[in-house]
Amino acid sequence: MRDVLGRSEAGGEGTGGAAYARDVTSAPPTTAPANPTTGLSPWLGRILMANLVLEVLIVVTGGLVRLTGSGLGCPTWPQCVPGSYVPVREQAEGFHRYIEFGNRTLTGAVGFAALLVLYAVWKWAGNRRDLLVPAWGVLGGVLAQAVLGGITVRTGLNPATVAGHFLVSMVLVATSAFMVFRAQEGPHSGDADQPARLGFDPRTISWLHADAVMLFVGLVVAVWVAARLTGTTQRPAQAWSAVLMVTLAQGLVGYTQYLTGLPEVLVLAHMLLASLLVVALTAGVVRLRSGDGVATLGSLADS
Repeated sequence: MRDVLGRSEAGGEGTGGAAYARDVTSAPPTTAPANPTTGLSPWLGRILMANLVLEVLIVVTGGLVRLTGSGLGCPTWPQCVPGSYVPVREQAEGFHRYIEFGNRTLTGAVGFAALLVLYAVWKWAGNRRDLLVPAWGVLGGVLAQAVLGGITVRTGLNPATVAGHFLVSMVLVATSAFMVFRAQEGPHSGDADQPARLGFDPRTISWLHADAVMLFVGLVVAVWVAARLTGTTQRPAQAWSAVLMVTLAQGLVGYTQYLTGLPEVLVLAHMLLASLLVVALTAGVVRLRSGDGVATLGSLADS
């Protein structure tokens, strides 16, 4: 009979005591265990997800800037007003200065997140070129966005630069989403008083846009059906089901905002859904390219 320390009644210390001592005195691991599926630190996934959330959030806050006519709330760049990087009481822009300045401040957080992503990928997945190259791309894209944002302000919210600003944001959202899912695998211009436009007929453009959406929905349904019929697992079909749901929601909001005169709330929701659609599309493509993807025509012919 032994006591709780593993010693026998005769006073000798058995092997159980040594094992117990080793158990209670061994230091806890200093780092979180790697994901058994990917072999990567769970912190990498958390950092990548935080970066993606910030990229989507800054699209929404940028939309808020545009919808409230605050694009020139800070009329110069990189300073908010000449001589000050922050809003001043004497500014004529009123509350618009705080909305624009808040968006610029969030840009700093996005930049910090991009640096953190690059460091995290280098530390925990330095041998993964499929993560390291996009990490550099996100950092470069954030820097390009800062410069493009300055050009947008200095050109008085030129619609071409505003559109370019949004398109780069979509690229950044797509790249950030790609890293998240890859790691798991192994018409408002910003000046509400005098809105600038490209000069196209809004009704014609809306019709063309609706036609493109219908074509896109058909393609998404086709990919979803193919994934369900030929996918080796359910993951590709589930990913493309999400793409279809976000696409239908985006279409519903788009038609509603067109028929109701473009209310700001719906336009903002439309921009948020655009970001989420990029995320869902990226996930769908990654799932198809992974081992869970649909069967090829050659493999179907051989079966």
